[in-house]
Amino acid sequence: MKFTLSWLKTHLKTDADLATILKTLNAIGLEVEDVENPAEKLGAFKIAKILTAERHPQADKLQVLSVDHGDGNPLQVVCGAPNARAGLIGVFGVEGAVVPVNGMVLKKTAIRGVESNGMMCSTRELELGDDHDGIIELAGDAPVGEVYANWAGLNDPVIDVSITPNRQDCMGVRGIARDLAAAGLGTLNAIIVPEIAGVGPGPDVRTDDVDGCPAFFARSVKGVTNGASPEWMARRLKAIGQKPISALVDITNYIMIDLGRPLHVYDMATLKGGLVARKGKAGEQVLALNGKTYAIDETMTVIADDEAVHDIGGIMGGEHSGAQDGTTDVLIECAYFTPERIAVTGQKLALTSDARGRFERGVDPAFLDDGLSIATSLVMTLCGGTASEATRAGTPPATPKTVAYAPDQCLALAGVDVPFDTQRRILESLGFGVEGESSGIEYQDGVPVSVPVSWTITVPTWRRDVDGWPDIVEEVVRIVGLDHVPSTPLPRVPGVARPTATPEQLVERRVRRTAAARGLAEAINWSFISEKEAASVGGGDWTLANPISEDLKVMRPSLLPGLLSATKRNVDRSATSIRLFELGRRYFKQGERATVGFVLAGEKTARGWQGGKAQPFDAFDAKGEVIALLAAAGAPVGNLQSMGEASAAYHPGQSGTLRLGPKVVLAEYGVLHPSLAKQFGLSGTVVAGEIFLDAIPAKRKSGFMRAPYAPPALQAVKRDFAFLVPETVEADALVRAVKGADKKAIVDARLFDVFTGPGVDEGHKSLAVEITLQPGEKSFAQEELDVISAAVVKAAQKLGASLRG
Repeated sequence: MKFTLSWLKTHLKTDADLATILKTLNAIGLEVEDVENPAEKLGAFKIAKILTAERHPQADKLQVLSVDHGDGNPLQVVCGAPNARAGLIGVFGVEGAVVPVNGMVLKKTAIRGVESNGMMCSTRELELGDDHDGIIELAGDAPVGEVYANWAGLNDPVIDVSITPNRQDCMGVRGIARDLAAAGLGTLNAIIVPEIAGVGPGPDVRTDDVDGCPAFFARSVKGVTNGASPEWMARRLKAIGQKPISALVDITNYIMIDLGRPLHVYDMATLKGGLVARKGKAGEQVLALNGKTYAIDETMTVIADDEAVHDIGGIMGGEHSGAQDGTTDVLIECAYFTPERIAVTGQKLALTSDARGRFERGVDPAFLDDGLSIATSLVMTLCGGTASEATRAGTPPATPKTVAYAPDQCLALAGVDVPFDTQRRILESLGFGVEGESSGIEYQDGVPVSVPVSWTITVPTWRRDVDGWPDIVEEVVRIVGLDHVPSTPLPRVPGVARPTATPEQLVERRVRRTAAARGLAEAINWSFISEKEAASVGGGDWTLANPISEDLKVMRPSLLPGLLSATKRNVDRSATSIRLFELGRRYFKQGERATVGFVLAGEKTARGWQGGKAQPFDAFDAKGEVIALLAAAGAPVGNLQSMGEASAAYHPGQSGTLRLGPKVVLAEYGVLHPSLAKQFGLSGTVVAGEIFLDAIPAKRKSGFMRAPYAPPALQAVKRDFAFLVPETVEADALVRAVKGADKKAIVDARLFDVFTGPGVDEGHKSLAVEITLQPGEKSFAQEELDVISAAVVKAAQKLGASLRG
């Protein structure tokens, strides 16, 4: 929501400076996102007069000007504008000025051999419009030498405020001014509603869809002359980014931003019969003002005449029936559309507009008559014409709500002791009606006695977000200031506090710290992804009925889409080594699943004389991260089985899974499938993995005491074995078989060498395994070692392995 400081002061009588206004807006819950003063970037541009204009000796389309910019020393300027001529008063950028449109610094230069000092400017170059056909032409009485921004009234800060969805009343400048007045920053000016003496009956309008459009008010104005808006209105609209179109269109935009009341103006010459607000019909279409055609269905409210649909009710008007330059008779629509219908229609059509943003929050249903009168008065003032009587079809839901409220509830709920009379003043200044006594003291036999105070609060029609007494407390505390809420510590029970983190939270904490310690940066992504992204990882079980965006429609079944999107953003910013992880939830019909995902992309080693040649990540890098994070999560990594059955998101043959038994999958990892990487705009090798924390078996509770550390009394013995095995045999299977040959004596086994080449039969490979033997009460005798070795060889032979000679 943007507005200028001077615009705000048409509603708020205040002496407060800009800094105070901004601070107060933030304090009362209207977050200021940005403040920009156009005059700051135009301070070096002055009003100047062209004294002479001569043809450039070396170019037919250029002129050499003599420009008076107010210091008594005319400057020579080369200019190519077709309207440059002697006597013209325009805007001149002096040497050193920065042109807003492109950031160019003006300096003395030679153009086709002729010296030029500064520049005569167009509106586009100063970002004041789109006109670039010539330089700015000012009125003959414009003061030469004065800073243009000051003379043109551009020294007016533009304030951009973020409005939360519940504050529909602040979608207009007046609502913001009302809040500031309640906060003590001035007084709210009275709004003037003109009385329109209508001539003749009102236009033929009605509503046949009371659920979508309960009320449809309208008035016609005949004999208008449409043209450009007055300078004051155009300046305000341009300051907030609205392009002035014509007086009739600008009036509706101005009232929408000024008072939060959207309206629409129809060219009556284009209408065939009366207008009706009704439900759409399958097969109907409308060409909207944005130039796009939209298909209508039965769930939408439209405005139509006897032949066609002209308006997507409450969202956007049609191109055919909108006001044009030659429009002479208009119908002004001021209707109330239900927020729910507007929201559903806008989402179906993927169509946003300023009107939709207000109607789906909920405009004031009691402001139809006044809004129509104000709009009619402006049309007649700026465009002339004669107004008809008003037609009022339907009844707006304008019955005010009442709430029972005890002012001492403010202290009980918010912890702020606000005097009762202060609460009354705040509520009344916000437009609430307050009935009841302000004092909680009664005199009984001359003795003051405290008694409960109860008020009846009448909620203003523009505050549909207020339902109960806690909302009243919120309003009081918001205006008083959240900084007045005291910080009160909760009572603390004597003794050592019990841990508050759950076992699952402790596991996630360890995993997060381990990932960060290993050089991975944490990413936090949306839990929602698009349908296309969900399909790329197998599809999602949950689709939102009311998504905030079509790209955030499906509850994610995998963490990979979000991480890959983040990876692409890093690649686009020239990151060469990307290591991202995320700890979050995946969503299925069975419930939420705690998961850790990571992506490695780019180079794992830097180029340079120290690091050598840059190397891409591979599947083994992913496996290393998976094992490290599983260990941090408390998984029995020594008992895991490696199987090559990762999901379709991974490259076949370059991916795998880690399991506890054939069915319990703890993680999958590997090189990303090229088609999936391409879908996210990634090139080169990208590796990833997901660890399913919910699949890790919980540890048995063994009390609070750790088992005492008892190192072995005797030194361990290591033995190496080299086996010839078929190429199809997995190394992990051989290691597990060897380790299980004697579960009492063999405490560890690991692969330390893989060899193919001379001395190894074709179709085979040599795998070397180191086993660790731990003696118990006495050292191993040679005969015992021979028995264990024979058991190791026998276990390997079951896989088709033979001891290498």
